[in-house]
Amino acid sequence: MGNDKTNMIVAIALSLVVLLGWNYFIAAPRVEQQRQTAAQNQAANQSPGTTPDGVVSPSPKEGGPAAPVAGTLPSGAPISREAALARSPRIRIETPAISGSVALKGGRIDDVSLKNYHETVDDKSPHIVLFSPAGTETPYYAEFGWVGQNAGPLPNNETLWKADGETLSPGKPVTLSWDNGAGLVFRRILAVDDKFMFTVRDEVENKGSGAITLYPYSLVSRWGKPHTQGYYVLHEGMIGVLGGDGLQEYTYDHLAKEPAYGGPATKGKAWPNVTGGFVGITDKYWAAAAIPDQATAYTGAFTERTDGATKVYQASVRADARNVEPGASVAMTQRLFAGAKEVNAINAYERDLGIKQFDLMIDWGWFHFITKPMFRALDFFFHLFGNFGVSILVVTAILKIFFLPIANRSYVSMAKMKAVQPEMQSIRTRYADDKVKQQQAMMELYKKEKINPVAGCWPVLIQIPVFFALYKVLFITIEMRHAPFFGWIQDLAAPDPTSILNLFGLLPFAAPDFIHLGIWPLIMGVTMFVQMKMNPAPPDPVQAQIFTFMPIIFTFMLGSFPAGLVIYWAWNNTLSVIQQYVIMRRNGVKVELWDNLRGTFRKGASEKATAKS
Repeated sequence: MGNDKTNMIVAIALSLVVLLGWNYFIAAPRVEQQRQTAAQNQAANQSPGTTPDGVVSPSPKEGGPAAPVAGTLPSGAPISREAALARSPRIRIETPAISGSVALKGGRIDDVSLKNYHETVDDKSPHIVLFSPAGTETPYYAEFGWVGQNAGPLPNNETLWKADGETLSPGKPVTLSWDNGAGLVFRRILAVDDKFMFTVRDEVENKGSGAITLYPYSLVSRWGKPHTQGYYVLHEGMIGVLGGDGLQEYTYDHLAKEPAYGGPATKGKAWPNVTGGFVGITDKYWAAAAIPDQATAYTGAFTERTDGATKVYQASVRADARNVEPGASVAMTQRLFAGAKEVNAINAYERDLGIKQFDLMIDWGWFHFITKPMFRALDFFFHLFGNFGVSILVVTAILKIFFLPIANRSYVSMAKMKAVQPEMQSIRTRYADDKVKQQQAMMELYKKEKINPVAGCWPVLIQIPVFFALYKVLFITIEMRHAPFFGWIQDLAAPDPTSILNLFGLLPFAAPDFIHLGIWPLIMGVTMFVQMKMNPAPPDPVQAQIFTFMPIIFTFMLGSFPAGLVIYWAWNNTLSVIQQYVIMRRNGVKVELWDNLRGTFRKGASEKATAKS
């Protein structure tokens, strides 16, 4: 295979990889309007419903008819978050990472805000709100309790618990209690750590005369389909590790296609008799998960039900039956994760609490064996230098050193091929009408000079998995969110905010969103152009046009990629140019960069002159 054909294949392959990757992975998000409103007020007089796994629920079916609440909007219309919080007496939640409250009416954890994360890069912007109570536009909460039949009144969403404290904080648990008046006393001990993990111990004391059977449960419930990113490289929706069944991921749309389960208005899937793992709902950066006792069998379920005009999504855990004899007590300890998917925190929970495969809460993807080490390397140098952008530069340089033997062999082979360009051109001329002999002569020349004609493909093939691994890390890890570099780059996970259309901010108007062509994409395009010009000009006009337009195409395509990825590509190109220059000089091969650059501009000038004449 000749040099021109090799370069042609490399160019086409690289273009196809990026174009296909763009269409498959980075396609414009599927825009859907998911905010829906409906009745969120709790009904106190309905007959008990059933949980999605078929066990009688302790609470009335939510969202049913209810009388207007004084000082709020009528049933069916959402109220403000502040008004919904005021409906119930509460105990405050205060930790270094989260703030919020627990509703004493119902005992739900339904108010959680993340203190260290803001909606925008501006530290004065509002904190991220994770949980919101029923009655708001988008209720999202966690619930714990017991279900069963013939056990008398059980705690439900109208139960008013008594608390022995006013604030829940690390090292200061709070105990809730409620007597059902029929021989059962319920206690709930709530504890929280300094991150995002709640521990909930539910106890039942039987003071009656007969034995009862109860099932402990926990769930995470989300009302209304949230806005999702819509990227194939990111899972958003229901997530869980269900014992031996392993990781289970269901998008909101996928869940809607499941068969009816637990009732005609409910769809879903359950995994009975599993041990270990968790179930929950995940967003790009945030998640909530119900975590059962890792040594106790349970039934895990994902469900979607329709309540009026609202879709209600639920991830639930129901443990096996507990028999409570007269004069005896039973207890069940479960956990709730509600917060940011910080890699080190997630890994620590898996390690210290023994939560099976809790690290899969973060969507590392099928190539986790690349993405995880990539993150660990970036995180290590971040803690060393305090800047993820610098970390990207350092890791890129280390990868260059690591792959130096392969790259050197490739560049040496390319340098030798350039050295024999006159002989190759002579063979093409001599056997212009006999392609078979031309190819045979080329192969003899390669063998004689010890040239590998496809060696130039290796640097490209090596770069592709690194590129996608870095893209995945930048896209999914919260550590990269709002991580600054230098100058105008304040978020490495977002595109370069500058635009050539308004002269990088000098003109007083905002550039349109559909064109992201900032300073760093232009720098990347220049480095790619220079790298192309390190090689001799291809003799084939079509190939020459491809090489000319590739930097322009890549500049526009990468313009909307995360800035960190564009910085990586530009830096990698720069290192490749330096490496190739050094190797070519060592092998006595002329570096044709300046000649090619002059030729390009002279050609452009002559074409303009011809056009004018």
